[in-house]
Amino acid sequence: MAIQRWEWGWQWRAACRGEDTVLFFPPSRPEMKDERLTRERKAKALCAVCPVQVECLEYAIRTREPHGVWGGLSEMERRSMLRAMDRDLSLVEPLDDEGEDEPAS
Repeated sequence: MAIQRWEWGWQWRAACRGEDTVLFFPPSRPEMKDERLTRERKAKALCAVCPVQVECLEYAIRTREPHGVWGGLSEMERRSMLRAMDRDLSLVEPLDDEGEDEPAS
């Protein structure tokens, strides 16, 4: 019988590995703005020195993670980034079958 081993990849090298998740995710109770800003500032400071910050942010964007600080950005900052990316993609003209821009009508 073969043994399967789960490999996380970038998560094993993350600076936040082993840290308390309350630093990165809001509490289940209402959070005051000052509390949120302090929590996010501490989380982002850890992200700033993380060797896998880019991979973490890419993961959060790709999966559209709705909660917490990932890759140094809060959920609001990622939401704003996704809206901008969606807007930019809507400006790209489709290519025809041969990979060339379609002529404007």
